[in-house]
Amino acid sequence: MTPSPRPTASRTDDATQRLHDLHVALRTKLTEQPISLYAAAVLRIGYGLLYFAFLLREFGHRDEIWGPGSPWTPELATQLFDQTGWFSFLTLSDSRAYFEFCYASALVISALFALGWRTRAVSVLFAAVVACFHARAIYMADGGDNLMLLMAVYLCFTACGRRWSLDARRARLGVPSESAVQLPSRSSATEIRSQLGSARRILVTTLHNCGMFVIAVQVCLLYASTGLYKVQGETWANGTALHYVLNLDLFRPWPALSHMADGYPMMLVAVGYLTVLLQVAFPFTQFGRFKYPVLAVLLGMHIGIAILLGLPLFSGAMIVADAVFLPDRFYTFLARTCRRAFQRARSAGPGAPSPAEASLVPAQSGPVG
Repeated sequence: MTPSPRPTASRTDDATQRLHDLHVALRTKLTEQPISLYAAAVLRIGYGLLYFAFLLREFGHRDEIWGPGSPWTPELATQLFDQTGWFSFLTLSDSRAYFEFCYASALVISALFALGWRTRAVSVLFAAVVACFHARAIYMADGGDNLMLLMAVYLCFTACGRRWSLDARRARLGVPSESAVQLPSRSSATEIRSQLGSARRILVTTLHNCGMFVIAVQVCLLYASTGLYKVQGETWANGTALHYVLNLDLFRPWPALSHMADGYPMMLVAVGYLTVLLQVAFPFTQFGRFKYPVLAVLLGMHIGIAILLGLPLFSGAMIVADAVFLPDRFYTFLARTCRRAFQRARSAGPGAPSPAEASLVPAQSGPVG
């Protein structure tokens, strides 16, 4: 007696149900659960402070780079904008007072963006500031400027002000916003307002999740393309690329330090091969715990680039971008650890009583008259 085959209808129903459950789970994850809120806050704080420090560092050279006294005059920049389609508010006037006002405004906007004050609107202003300053001196930009411009645009679509920000503090203290004020109205108007609020939450969550996904993909493409480009180079293949880089005057802020590092050729060969390997494999290492040692090695690599090659802006932009791959539980654990360490250091300070002295102090029963 031959066994009866399993009905194909039941298998089709099971597959359909699994696809439906997967679709519901993905839709819920995309539209109802904002991901990586702490990572978005780290990106906001990192890029805001980084650009603020960059503007402060170039404060003494601001006129030669972006101002009316720049060799790349506003007229030349405007001619280039006609060809490329870029725009910069710095070229709207040749007035010295106007330029100083724009520079001061850029500093204020960068600081407010890092602090997370009215983040939704300030993020758009920050992206406009980065784009306009980048376009004004586009021939002086490097990879760090390009990455910061992309991240500033992406962060406009994220909810990067919900954690570690003045907006989050205001919400935690219960300060009502304009959208939270309930006005007396008829039930139909209340229902419409509730539906609009629900649609707004879904839209904000979807944009945030898509923005964080695009940022992660951008960083993966950046590492992978850089690694594949290096593989094609002969100097990276034979391990002499770092030797030549360390002997370029343009990338020798401290010649003695570069000369000392160049004295270990085998170490430079190993570091060069490891750099190419990690960059090519980076997108494939972000799906497990192996990403933590990879990110730690890349952190050391970027610190070395900042010190040895004199590229702090590029290294800082890459270090902040790598923060998108760390989960929120890592940042909450780090925050708790820092808070406990601060409390222990405060309790062990010179003004704090010792445990023996604290046991002799009677408890206060009521308010002091």
